[in-house]
Amino acid sequence: MRSHYCGQLNETLVDQEVTLCGWVHRRRDHGGVIFLDMRDRDGIAQVVVDPDTQDAFATADRARSEFVLRIRGRIRLRPEGTQNPNMPTGMIEVLAKDVEVLNTAATPPFQLDEHGKVGEEVRLKHRYIDLRRPEMIDKLRLRSRITHSVRAYLESQGFLDIETPILTRATPEGARDYLVPSRTHEGHFFALPQSPQLFKQLLMVAGLDRYYQIAKCFRDEDLRADRQPEFTQIDLEASFIDEDAIMGITERMIRQLFQEVLEVELPEFPRMPYAEAMQRYGSDKPDLRIPLELVDVDDLMKDVDFKVFSGPANADDGRVAALKVSGGAKLTRKEIDEYTRFVGIYGAKGLAWIKVNERAKGLEGLQSPIVKFMDGIVETLLDRLGAEDGDIIFFGADKTRIVNEAIGALRVRLGEDLDLYTQAWAPLWVVDFPMFEADDAGRLSALHHPFTAPSCSPEALKADPASALSRAYDMVLNGTELGGGSIRIHDQGMQRTVFEVLGIGEAEAEEKFGFLLDALRFGAPPHGGLAFGLDRLVMLMTGARTIREVIAFPKTQSAADLMTDAPGEVSADQLKELNIRLRQKAKVATGDE
Repeated sequence: MRSHYCGQLNETLVDQEVTLCGWVHRRRDHGGVIFLDMRDRDGIAQVVVDPDTQDAFATADRARSEFVLRIRGRIRLRPEGTQNPNMPTGMIEVLAKDVEVLNTAATPPFQLDEHGKVGEEVRLKHRYIDLRRPEMIDKLRLRSRITHSVRAYLESQGFLDIETPILTRATPEGARDYLVPSRTHEGHFFALPQSPQLFKQLLMVAGLDRYYQIAKCFRDEDLRADRQPEFTQIDLEASFIDEDAIMGITERMIRQLFQEVLEVELPEFPRMPYAEAMQRYGSDKPDLRIPLELVDVDDLMKDVDFKVFSGPANADDGRVAALKVSGGAKLTRKEIDEYTRFVGIYGAKGLAWIKVNERAKGLEGLQSPIVKFMDGIVETLLDRLGAEDGDIIFFGADKTRIVNEAIGALRVRLGEDLDLYTQAWAPLWVVDFPMFEADDAGRLSALHHPFTAPSCSPEALKADPASALSRAYDMVLNGTELGGGSIRIHDQGMQRTVFEVLGIGEAEAEEKFGFLLDALRFGAPPHGGLAFGLDRLVMLMTGARTIREVIAFPKTQSAADLMTDAPGEVSADQLKELNIRLRQKAKVATGDE
């Protein structure tokens, strides 16, 4: 129905006849001449309709915003003084001969160029309108280029694109499952996969050697900017491979991707142990663009007459850390109070600070409510931090976990607010993760998942599980975890040992993972892999604020689809087929059920 997309038109087509199909982006009537800005997925072209073409003019005269038109006309240069060099098609226009209305349109709920004036809920309710915006089309186009590049690279490395089941069984993988009741097996449920983890390991046992998939995954968990109940992974697994090999394959993939799509040459990917990342940045996904680091000062605070500091400094699970911000003394008390409220989100009871006004004056040159407790240690403290006049020092003192989360988040917030970024892209590998983490009651759980291989023997793992490290690795970019993976357990004995440490008995292991344990008996090769969050990757590469901006049809923060009104109720007949009965809601007025 058309010869060109609107955005393809340029000076090389002058005097050629073209046929365009698209939407009316804007209509203008200038002294009897009608101008139509025609829009399709590739861009906008200006169409001029003269009164001389009576039928075309009459049709264009009744066209309105978002009408769907088909236009035939001749390309010509725009008159001198009307050209728009900032627009790809701004040097030419189409002189229309025929204008055909393919479909009319109701007045849209918002104008595309005024989307910022309406709430996100309105745009999500009418997502098909929101997706017409050039910015949204560009994000989805770039997403398509990313997946194409990834597929081409992995295919060149010998990986096979293999699909894994969507309806599977529930397994404990760290988040709540989405359950699907079975009509044919009364009282039984499928689960939507949180990841293809078990199946890709089984593919390695099957001898497929190198697998990849752009896979849909589902997790029923609380949402945030970089989470959705359904999301997409670039998932891959390979046999007869170690950490260096799989990290090399995937690092080269990301470097090539950025070069092809953004023409960006990423710097080298340094490696940092998990323990170092937590100590220096309070996070296992540190943003290395921000030149701020946490510095331990526990030893200096053990004997100060300030229990807020001395208590955690002397506790086994406590930490006192300082964060120096060069030039930060200019922060107002109001701004400091706002940062105090901010760290409270992460459990911090307060935020101590010291402004270094004139260091040479000792305590008199410092401004702080806590400076009176620093007598005797101030010079050592300032030397350790490299503090100079005009700096501010923030302190976190509490349980190690709270200090890391609160001051680590404050570090990122300060980087954003004060624009402290030193580079555009800062990639990183975080390695040597703990095998397990303990809750407040001391119960161990797998830090990643129970199929991650430890870096020690089964005997050493049993003897001191809390100190065991795993063969896991995460790729981080600008403070966002792009992907994570590990070398897997391929030995049945080691897998049972891990289950034993986690308190998963033989019967429970057989019930939940029997098919995997059974497969490990039949010659499983050494193998490992990695899964990238495609949505997060696209978010970073497009500069989007949230992954909702790079998903065609996302859910809201409450895991709802406003456009289709999902989740929704189903009929009594459907429930009956599934042998499900809904419990009636309690009546507020009487308390009866």
